[in-house]
Amino acid sequence: MANVPEDPSDRTLEDVFYPADRIPFVEWDELSGAKPTVVLTGGVALLAFVTGLSNLSQASLALNGPLTAVVDLPLAVVRFGGVLFAFILGIVTVGLQRRKRLAWRVAVVVALGLVLLPLATFQPTDIPLLVMTLVTYPLLVRNRHRFDQSLDLSPIQIASLSAIFGVILYGTVGAYGLRGQFLELDSWGDAVYYVVVTIATVGYGDITPVTAEARWFSLSIILFGTGAFTVAVGALIGPAIESRMATAFGVMTASDLTLLEDHVVVLGYGDVTASLLEELGEETAVVVVTPDEETVASLKDEGVNLLTGDPTDEDVLRDARVGTASGVVVGSNDDARDVLAVIATKNVNPDIRTVAAATDQKHVEKFRAVGADEVINPRSIGGRLLGQSVLGRGSTESLLTGIGTDNGDPDNSE
Repeated sequence: MANVPEDPSDRTLEDVFYPADRIPFVEWDELSGAKPTVVLTGGVALLAFVTGLSNLSQASLALNGPLTAVVDLPLAVVRFGGVLFAFILGIVTVGLQRRKRLAWRVAVVVALGLVLLPLATFQPTDIPLLVMTLVTYPLLVRNRHRFDQSLDLSPIQIASLSAIFGVILYGTVGAYGLRGQFLELDSWGDAVYYVVVTIATVGYGDITPVTAEARWFSLSIILFGTGAFTVAVGALIGPAIESRMATAFGVMTASDLTLLEDHVVVLGYGDVTASLLEELGEETAVVVVTPDEETVASLKDEGVNLLTGDPTDEDVLRDARVGTASGVVVGSNDDARDVLAVIATKNVNPDIRTVAAATDQKHVEKFRAVGADEVINPRSIGGRLLGQSVLGRGSTESLLTGIGTDNGDPDNSE
């Protein structure tokens, strides 16, 4: 039987998503990209906490490290620095996971501070923290361009944070100004301490007002402080709760997508898209962008990452991380909308590999004209498969399997 040349369209999926030139023995980006950076930063935070607890548990902490010959660090800073930096890095790790630029800047500064602490004490328990910090810092610098998201606080979040800052400032200045009407309040540090424990409703009783004016002032701090803090918690924590609820219902938010790299973005959901998801399976991370709520409901139990939005909206495509994806598939049942989706994709990332499925043969050239790298007409492929099958060149099932497994040598196709 004569050899049948392989049709280029039969290898489109394999060429796009499993290119031969991207199968190195070790994928360096997997070891030094944004994800490992976030994981290592979290590890540094954990080690810093353990090291800080170790320093706090010692009755006397000796500063015998090489840094003490150059810089005279206060003992209290060294004792509490590890735990303090650990809490800061814990918050920063969450920000890095969401690719926030501010979190990256804070991480760079805090990591430098963590290097100084082990060099001040140089105890055996400090060595793991020093090593991990020195490993993490170059990755933070190398991946600085990947943490490019602005903080994007809503007006109510900005207002609530400003209110907390304003109450603390008001309380500190007022308490220091009325220090003669308080017991044991003599300095600015005492004023800050008093305001914080008052807002937190702890009230140790070591600093107490002794006049009616001071008591009314303390009451105002309690009212303003607890009110501002309650509003801030709702404004800052509420969106995170909404995000988790959305994920529980099978819908990804933009923040959930921030660490995706080399994934496949599927714009629209149609007959071809369903087969594509089965073909990719678990080998490649896939994000489906669709505005159809019925589709979202039908796919939420299938383990598919979903982003609800318009596939022709460039902002939605940026949320889907088209800039870091390995390829885009445009495959709804509406050719007109799919053409607009291809245009939007190329506007966001002109270099990304884009494959489109044309439901009508006459629209193939239109897809190519707007920048699609490959255009597949499912009806045409189906006709070829039927022709090969009826001529006895293999069963339909074997021919479909060969689409993803053929090694590309025409001599192997019959």
